Amino acid sequence: MIKLVFKYLEPYNYLQKLRGCSSIAMALKNSGKTLVFVTGNVKKLEEVNAILEGKVKVEARSIDLPEFQGEPEFISVAKCKEAIKHIDGPVIVEDTCLCFNALGGLPGPYIKWFLKKLGPEGLHRMLLGWDDKSAYALCTFAYSSGDPDEEIKVFSGKTPGTIVEPRGPTDFGWDPCFQPDGFDQTYAEMPKDIKNDISHRGKALAALAEYLLSSGEAKKKMRIEEPDGLIEK
Repeated sequence: MIKLVFKYLEPYNYLQKLRGCSSIAMALKNSGKTLVFVTGNVKKLEEVNAILEGKVKVEARSIDLPEFQGEPEFISVAKCKEAIKHIDGPVIVEDTCLCFNALGGLPGPYIKWFLKKLGPEGLHRMLLGWDDKSAYALCTFAYSSGDPDEEIKVFSGKTPGTIVEPRGPTDFGWDPCFQPDGFDQTYAEMPKDIKNDISHRGKALAALAEYLLSSGEAKKKMRIEEPDGLIEK
C-alpha cells in the first residue's frame, strides 16, 4: 500500500523551523537506528546532509537495486521494497526526474541514461527545435520504517524552470542546464544554500523531515521527540 504524505511542498517556513533544532540528532544518537539512504552518489548524499543540516542522521549505503520503469511514485516504492530486504531499519530511496514539457514529460525518470549519453549540452540541444524550453525537476523519496508489513510513505518536491545552454560547474548531473523559474542562475551557478532552499530535493526532504518530526510511527521507530512549538498544526 502507498500513502502519499506530502507533494510539492514549499519548504521555506518549515526549513526555518528545522534550523536550530537538535532534538532529532540527539534522539537518533540515543537510538539503535540510523536513517539509511540507498545511494552510491556522493554528491546526492552531500546535498541531503546539507539540506537536513545534521538534524537527521543519514548513512549512505550503495546497493545494486533493480532498475524499474514506470511513474516516479511506482519506481520509488518498488525500489524501497527491494531496499528493505537488505537494510535492517529505516530506509529512504530517491527517484529524480527532469521533465521537458515540449516532450510530454520526457526524459522524466530516465534522465540518468539521457544524461550519461548526452551530457548537459546534449540535453539542451534536445529542445533546439521547440520554442517551449520549459521543464520541471521532480524528486520523489520513498520511506520505510524497515517493517515490510507497513506501508511505504512517499514525499515529492517539484521545481519549475527552463532548459538553457549549460553554465556553471559540471560536477553534479544536469544542474548546469536547468535554470529554476524566478532566477537568472542555473542550479550549478547557485550558492548551495540557495539551491537547497528552492530545489526539488529540498522540498521533498522538507516534507520527509516534517513527517519524521510529527509522525507517531516515526517517533516510535526512531525515538524522535518533537520539541514544543516546533511544528505549527
